[in-house]
Amino acid sequence: MTNSRLLSSLCYFSIFFAPLLLPAIIYFVTDEFEVKRHAKKSIISHIIPMALLIAGFIVMSFSIFSFNPQVVAPTDGNFIFWSMTPLIFIILYSLLFLVVLIWNVYQGIKVLK
Repeated sequence: MTNSRLLSSLCYFSIFFAPLLLPAIIYFVTDEFEVKRHAKKSIISHIIPMALLIAGFIVMSFSIFSFNPQVVAPTDGNFIFWSMTPLIFIILYSLLFLVVLIWNVYQGIKVLK
C-alpha cells in the first residue's frame, strides 16, 4: 500500500473526524495529481450536506417568520406545509447525509484496494 493511496482514502474517511479540514490540508500539501483529485472529490462530498443544512435553516427561518397564526386557519394548506417544513427538512437531510456517508466509505475502501 502506497502513501498516495492511503492519503486518498483518508480524505474520504475524514467524514468521521475532520470533514473539510483534512481533505483541504491534503489538497494543498500534496503534489500528486491522483491524491489531489480524490481530495477534491471528498471536499465536494463534504460540502453537499453543509449546503443543504444552510439552505434548510434559511427555509425554516422563513417558515417561522412568515407564519402568522391569527391570519391562517389550521385547515389551510399553507398552514400544513409550513408546520411540516422542519420535519421534511430533517428527513431530507438525514437521507442525504446517509447517502454521502455511505458513498465516502465506499470510495475510501475502493481507493485502498
